Amino acid sequence: MKLTTKQLTLCALLTAMALGLGYLENLFPIALAIPIPGVKLGLANIVTLFALYALGPAQAMAILLGRCLLGAVFAGNMNALIFSLMGGVTAMAVMIALSRFRGLSVYGVSIGGAAAHNCGQIAAAMVTLGNTAPLYYLPFLLGVSLCTGAVTGLIGACLFRALGHTDLMKG
Repeated sequence: MKLTTKQLTLCALLTAMALGLGYLENLFPIALAIPIPGVKLGLANIVTLFALYALGPAQAMAILLGRCLLGAVFAGNMNALIFSLMGGVTAMAVMIALSRFRGLSVYGVSIGGAAAHNCGQIAAAMVTLGNTAPLYYLPFLLGVSLCTGAVTGLIGACLFRALGHTDLMKG
């Protein structure tokens, strides 16, 4: 993947934005509204969704990988890296596949990505723990992913509408 200076700069800025949104998300006490451990809004996924549509799958994956690696390094929690990578890569693979269906909106792609992210993290928990007990938690997470994916999709759709007249969007 050969990138122009403009594309590389945009990827770096989007990675930084995703890291910032991920950090900002930790400041919201979402556990008060949804008392399920590990539930997050997924604000950094707005950047991933945007990158997928505006830049393409390869650059979106690069941004995702950079965000996961740098987030683990900055947080000093390399143990969480497997959860971040498995959830993120699974979500990206599903979003890439779903984005190719012309009849499916950005909302559907976002909800599919949120559900896939939870599946990837449950898989990481199963690998880490060495048993299938985390599967019992999956239905709750999938229910929440409908809401969080829809919120991410809504914000993404608003972003696409706002930037639709710029050269950032590939049509």
